[in-house]
Amino acid sequence: MSMMAETISDRRPASPIAHVVSASVLGTAIEWYDFLIYGIAAALVFNKLFFPAFDPLIGTIAAFGTYAVGFVARPIGGAIIGHFGDRLGRKTMLMATLLIMGAGTFLIGCLPTYQQIGIWAPILLVALRFIQGIGLGGEWSGAVTMVAEHAGDRRGFWGSLVQVGFPAGVAASTAIFSAMSALPEASFLSWGWRVPFLASILMVAVGLFVRFRLAETPAFQELVERDERVAQPVIEVIRRDWWSFLLAVGVTVSEVGLAYLLTVFVITYSTSKLALPREIVLNAVVYAALVEFITLPLAGWLSDLYGRRALYLTGALTTVVLAFPLFWLLDTRDTTIITITMIVTMTMTHALLFGPKAAFMPELFGTRVRYSGASLGANVAAALSGGFSPVIATALLVWAGASWPISLYIIALSLISALAVIATPETARRPLKI
Repeated sequence: MSMMAETISDRRPASPIAHVVSASVLGTAIEWYDFLIYGIAAALVFNKLFFPAFDPLIGTIAAFGTYAVGFVARPIGGAIIGHFGDRLGRKTMLMATLLIMGAGTFLIGCLPTYQQIGIWAPILLVALRFIQGIGLGGEWSGAVTMVAEHAGDRRGFWGSLVQVGFPAGVAASTAIFSAMSALPEASFLSWGWRVPFLASILMVAVGLFVRFRLAETPAFQELVERDERVAQPVIEVIRRDWWSFLLAVGVTVSEVGLAYLLTVFVITYSTSKLALPREIVLNAVVYAALVEFITLPLAGWLSDLYGRRALYLTGALTTVVLAFPLFWLLDTRDTTIITITMIVTMTMTHALLFGPKAAFMPELFGTRVRYSGASLGANVAAALSGGFSPVIATALLVWAGASWPISLYIIALSLISALAVIATPETARRPLKI
């Protein structure tokens, strides 16, 4: 038996599930806040401060290109952090992801602009965005693995509470940018946009304190005691669990693409194409995110009752139905209609896909590779659709001058996920794989 196993033989009791969930939600909310403020800044600020030589819409595409870098980094971060999460433990790597993400976000807030240091400004921006992606690549999968291995039969409900970290991050990041947007334009472009990035360091400190008090999961401690950890978990996933990995990617691709179209691209569409004040769409996104505090746990609870596949298929098919009406209703330019549209769309599409995901992804893999498998599946999908969705949607908007090809793009992603769900076995009523 290894030295680590000997030190764990008299192991700490498992943390209460409420403590595990609260620590996971807090940490995940901080990580999403850090990651999402970049997307909002890319839509509102970076095209002016870091890519000023371009036409405004082309500058936005360039800014979204750097936004996509974070998603390219996510599978790399998922592979690295997932490896050590399956080797050293879930808790250790959840602490590391907060530190990595917090450092990258804070430093973005300190960056000089293109006017001050020229081409080095976008280069440094890309480098720090890559660091953000590395951190987030291991954060979500670690948090949901931690909860799934503590939660017992109600994995759907308890896991969906972790997902509340996403709308919390959306609401917090959008709200702080909305507040900063009330500043005079010169002040906002000078220092106001930096405040959301610099404030992150305080949240990270709180998150580290809370997560430090967690115990390692019973499943991982038993794995160590049996001395059954694999040397290369990522290789094991690709070699032995490749079908589960492909299903995880397919199941996730629609949800993650939709998430960033609804929280990032609609800001560009509303402010650039529709010439609306940015406060209107920012506030609509905040309200929609706040409603998900209710709809995400509801979706997780329903997935325990009726299965993960039922919720996923409903969400994917509803996305197909709403893909065209979403933009038709935004085009009304009516504040009330836009707000209701965002709330209904987030509830009937994203919530049904995202709520059960926290249980569905870990359930596809065994304990020895659970962190790596869930991480790779979610982050490869994020790289394929999440990071490039705002870029693709903006490019389609420039090409067509209309929203219809974006709606077709959304439908294509949804059909991919629907087919993957049909091919995936139901996992809700089965014990976790050993």
